[in-house]
Amino acid sequence: MKVYTDKDADLSVLKGKTCAVLGFGSQGHAHALNLKESGVKVIIGLYPGSKSRAVAAEKGFEVFDTGEAVKKADVIFVAIPDTKQPAAFEKDIRPNLAKGKTLVFSHGFSIHFKTLVPPTDVDVIMVAPKGPGHIVRRQYTEGKGVPTLIAIYQNPSKKAKKVALAWAKGIGGTRGGVIETTFKEETETDLFGEQTVLCGGASALVQAGFEVLTEAGYAPEMAYFECLHELKLIVDLMNEAGIAGMRFSISETAKWGDVSVGPKIIDAGVKKRMKAALKDIQNGKFAKDWVNEYKGGYKKYNALLKAGEKHPIEKTGTKLRALMPWIQKKNLKGAQAAY
Repeated sequence: MKVYTDKDADLSVLKGKTCAVLGFGSQGHAHALNLKESGVKVIIGLYPGSKSRAVAAEKGFEVFDTGEAVKKADVIFVAIPDTKQPAAFEKDIRPNLAKGKTLVFSHGFSIHFKTLVPPTDVDVIMVAPKGPGHIVRRQYTEGKGVPTLIAIYQNPSKKAKKVALAWAKGIGGTRGGVIETTFKEETETDLFGEQTVLCGGASALVQAGFEVLTEAGYAPEMAYFECLHELKLIVDLMNEAGIAGMRFSISETAKWGDVSVGPKIIDAGVKKRMKAALKDIQNGKFAKDWVNEYKGGYKKYNALLKAGEKHPIEKTGTKLRALMPWIQKKNLKGAQAAY
């Protein structure tokens, strides 16, 4: 598999073009700022009344209503939440598209599951950094870059890949390495990772471990340190040197517990349920359920999030993190990606 770097991408492909970023949330603000500082002309498209309009203007961007931004732009980055993309597409994006324009996505959900269907005379590409927007931005300002995926869905101009690589270079992705994939592969693997390992799996594992210790009579502070706080240290070691490298850095007792007990916890039953989750992603069931949840007003979604916020580990963590001034505190209220 080829890894593309700075030498493989040409930023001049975007020279003389106007790039519109629709949305100014996590990925939107990072792509917009990085591209602007890479010398690309960037405008921002937001709906009237968006709280992000003032923020984007303060950062030096021209801000337009979404439809007007699409009309003015040659390359359009759809940095709008997956569930809100179809309505925005029909209302503001599609009516202002013209032959030769390029649509850019940072996730393949809407295209792969066909919640929106673009006209055939526009290029459709994906540039997907493998990290949240604030990391994409921070790495860029430090002269580094987040590894990035690109994919080509439609290519009537025969220039789509060059544009994808140029965009990836503009946001710093080619510094970390760029790999070409497909909308299908990115979407299905991304959803699987989020649900079973990175977010859903890790969160459920941490909460379950905390509950087992506290229900056995151990102090919640001890349970927090063992099941949540130290997790970052282990993940950092994995990130730096792989699982084998992590094991090299821990004690023999920890290694023995790792290899002898870990597989009994994450066993064949867990893997079986992971396969079932993957099947629901592949056959479109998860996408259908998620779209219906959005259409129903996010009732179950919001209830589950609120229940998670009330878990005892959150109260314990808030107290302990206050004792560690070196940990950056984050106010999560209102932290959803803005559009």
